[in-house]
Amino acid sequence: MSGPALRRGRAAADPVREGGAWTGRHATSRDVLAGLSVTLLIVPQSMAYAELAGLPSVHGLYASALPLVAAGLFASCPYLQTGPVALTALLTHGALVTIAVPGSPQYTRAAAMLAVIVGLIRLGVSALRSGKITYLMSQPVVRGFTSGAAILILLSQFPSALGMTAASESGLVGNTVRVLGSPGSWNLTALVLTVLTVTITLLARRIHPLFPGALVAVLAGVLFSGLAGYQGPIVGEIPGSLPPVSLALPWGLFPALLVPGAVIALVGFAETTAIARNFATQDRERWSPDREFLAQGAANVVSGICGGMPADGSLSRSSLNRLSGAATRWSGAITGLAVLMFLPFAGVLSALPKAVLAGIVIAAVGGLVRPRLLLNVWTLSRVQALVVWLTLALCLLLAPRIEQALLLGILVSLAIHVWRERRAGFHSWMEGDILHLEVMGILWFASAPRLEETLMSRLNRAGGVSEVVIHLDGLGRIDLTGALVLKRAADEMRALGIPSSLKGVPPHARELIDNIFGMPPTTYL
Repeated sequence: MSGPALRRGRAAADPVREGGAWTGRHATSRDVLAGLSVTLLIVPQSMAYAELAGLPSVHGLYASALPLVAAGLFASCPYLQTGPVALTALLTHGALVTIAVPGSPQYTRAAAMLAVIVGLIRLGVSALRSGKITYLMSQPVVRGFTSGAAILILLSQFPSALGMTAASESGLVGNTVRVLGSPGSWNLTALVLTVLTVTITLLARRIHPLFPGALVAVLAGVLFSGLAGYQGPIVGEIPGSLPPVSLALPWGLFPALLVPGAVIALVGFAETTAIARNFATQDRERWSPDREFLAQGAANVVSGICGGMPADGSLSRSSLNRLSGAATRWSGAITGLAVLMFLPFAGVLSALPKAVLAGIVIAAVGGLVRPRLLLNVWTLSRVQALVVWLTLALCLLLAPRIEQALLLGILVSLAIHVWRERRAGFHSWMEGDILHLEVMGILWFASAPRLEETLMSRLNRAGGVSEVVIHLDGLGRIDLTGALVLKRAADEMRALGIPSSLKGVPPHARELIDNIFGMPPTTYL
């Protein structure tokens, strides 16, 4: 069957597609199988990402149960799977490490509060129908930030991979230096477990995408720990109970967590956007970023109320969900319900070595560090390459507060944009005693002053000028300042006794220019 015919066949057989859009109503048997398949991956991953965030592993499971049900109620993409992810976990750690001791009750409550803040911000974006805001994020900044965050995530796994306990006061980079500088304290058994976990996870993908390599590694790790009496760090006691639903959160931390929450809400959603948009392109279907913001916002609010952590869309789990035959958005909810039913029995994983969780994180994140891609940026644009590398360097220098690195990267990117766009192009020539000035590009507050400078300089060089003609055929965008400068230039020419005119005013600028030129000569904002 050809590609178009196959797509038509899937659309005809799929009850969730109406009018070319994803509108799922009822779960199917395919959703049940897909949801259960993802459960085999999300259990070990969520525990590993909770550890990365500085939380007891059970809080990752809390963020993978009821929040997925909440996301399933509103999701636009039928394949998207929500829950803890590596980048959001690292941002969570950076936001909370200066507020409380990782792993403490204060820390876990702060993580829940952060999840609620992330959820409320996303709900606000959805209510304002501003979901496309994520499209505006500079790719060089995102690329540099993602690469820097991936390096930090890998560095953060060194203590667990070598069977040592991370010191919270040392920071991510400091812990790595401390661990590498103490080879006598390494637990070689932990290192072997980490390497085996990475190997099993990567080989499982080659065997078959549906093969639950991470789960196999976890089960093997639990068996080894119990039978061999493993002496390294383990997950420890996991309460065999349902999520503790409560609104008794540290609301006093709201101001301190607002900026980190906004960063997680927007940056974390960028990956969710990329996942859903990619699936929509492959299936030639529509999807709604506003609807997805609503789903992810609801998921995070529920995660916070249930004692979880900030959550986002996961590429690996969403891809597995699609490959497993998911047909509607309820597949994610089925995954959440399966995790919920597993929670009372989660204590069976108490003996799991943390080295295994480190291996799961390394296998998941290792592919995000792509040195060749970072170097190739230089051949595309040297200025943008500097933005990529600067953002990456700031991530490493400012860790664990990497949200500050992102904000600085965005500011640098904007500053470069302003610097490069500050100059509109001005081309002038004489035809007899008539001076012609052509404006090319954007005429705005940063570039408009040069119009006056160029015009007066050309007048002084030309000597006797009987008329000035300003051509606007090549004008891009013009703001109020640019229009006022045009008016002021015309008034100055009039004061010198030189008539002036505008030619080729583009339609998008005509109303503003007409309004400005209708003002009295001495009236300016």
